[in-house]
Amino acid sequence: MHVGLIGGIGPAATVAYYYSLVDVFGQADVPLQLTIQHADMKTLSKNAGLMDIDSQTEVFAAHIKSLKGAGCDIVGITALTGHFCLPRLQSVSQLPILSATTAIDAYCAGHGIGRLGLLGSPSVLKSGLFGLLQEVDTVAPGEDPESVGQTYLEIASQGACTTDQADLLVSVGAEMMRAQKADAILLAGTDLRLVFNDTDISYPVIDALALHVDAFLEIARRRR
Repeated sequence: MHVGLIGGIGPAATVAYYYSLVDVFGQADVPLQLTIQHADMKTLSKNAGLMDIDSQTEVFAAHIKSLKGAGCDIVGITALTGHFCLPRLQSVSQLPILSATTAIDAYCAGHGIGRLGLLGSPSVLKSGLFGLLQEVDTVAPGEDPESVGQTYLEIASQGACTTDQADLLVSVGAEMMRAQKADAILLAGTDLRLVFNDTDISYPVIDALALHVDAFLEIARRRR
C-alpha cells in the first residue's frame, strides 16, 4: 500500500509518523510505500484559528492531488488540528483520507473510555477536537486553555520542548484527570510525543499518532 502523508504540521510530528510507519509495517512484515507532501504550519494555524474551512480545504486538496500523482492509495493528515476541515475535505479529495479521529473513537469504544482530557492546539481545545469524536466525551484544561494551547504550538513549531513546558503540560493532564474526571489524556497534538515519550506519567495517556499508524497497518493488511 502506498501511503501519502500531509506533513510539516509540525516537523517533529512528521518525523514521528515516518519512523512509526516504517517500524510498525516492518515488524508486521507488510510492504510500505510512503510519500510525504510538505504543508505550511503557519497557514494551518491561522486557518484553524479562524475556522476558515474553505481556505484550508483548498490547501489540503492541492496536496492530495500531488499525492495522487505520486501514486498514493490513501492519505493521512499528520496533525489533529488539520482535521478541522476534514468533512469538507473528504467531499472533494481525490483520494480516501484515513482520519485519526476515527481511530481514536474506535479505541475508546473498545476500551471503555468515556471521557478524554485533551492536550493540543488552541483550536483543538476550544472546539473539543472539532466535534469529530462520536464515541467519547472530551474535556479541556479548566484554567487558561488558550495558554496551554499556545505552549503546545511553541513546541510544535520548534520541534523541541523545554523542561518547563513539559512540566506544565504533564501537570495540566493530571489536573484534568483529578478535577474533570477524565478517564485518560489524549495527546491531541502529535508533537506531544516530545513531552510524554520519556516521561514517567502517573495517568493513562493515549497517543493519537500510534492509533493512526496502527489504522494504516490494518488497512494495508486487508489489502494484501
